Amino acid sequence: MAKSPQFVGTADQLAQAVATEGEAAIDAHKDAVDDLRLTLKENIEVGKVVRFVADPGDVLETYLHVQNGRGVNGVLVEIAGGDLELAHDIAVHIAFGKPTHLQRDDVPAEEVEAERAALEAQTRNEGKPEQALPKIVDGKLNGWYKRIPGGVLLEQPYAKDDKQTVSDVLGDARVVRFAQAVVGT
Repeated sequence: MAKSPQFVGTADQLAQAVATEGEAAIDAHKDAVDDLRLTLKENIEVGKVVRFVADPGDVLETYLHVQNGRGVNGVLVEIAGGDLELAHDIAVHIAFGKPTHLQRDDVPAEEVEAERAALEAQTRNEGKPEQALPKIVDGKLNGWYKRIPGGVLLEQPYAKDDKQTVSDVLGDARVVRFAQAVVGT
C-alpha cells in the first residue's frame, strides 16, 4: 500500500505543502488524506509533522533508515558550528539511539522526580545504607538520563564509538534541534 502511486503521490503533495507553507499546511489537505484512506481501504493518518528552517550558517541534514525497500526511521537535525559530515553522523546516531530529549533540562521535572523516587525506593529495598542513598540515587539517575525511552541525546554513548558521548563528538558544535519519525510509533 505504501508503495502505491496514490499513496506516494499524496505523501509527496503533503511534503511539498509543508515545505512551502509550513506545518499547518497539513490541515488544508485533510480531504486528500481522507480520500486516500477510502480509496486504499487502509487506516492512514498523518503523524508527526515538522519543518525546520535553519539559521544562517547552520547545517540541516536528514537521514532515512530503509528496511525492506521503505523508509522506517527518518531524522532531521540542525547543527550550529559544524559541517555536513558531522550533521550526518549525528543524524545516523539519532536514528540508532532514538533520543527523546536534547539535553537534561528538556526532561519534564515531574518525570525526573518520579524516577528519582522510584530509584530511591529501589535502592532502599536493596538494603543500601541510608547515608549513601543520595549519592547512589544520583548515580542511577545519571544512567537513566542516558537511556530514558531513548535518552538525552547529548549524554548518550555515541553509536560509532561508545567511549565518547554525543556531546564529546560535537566538540564546539551544537545540536540546535532534531526531530525523528519512526513508522509505527
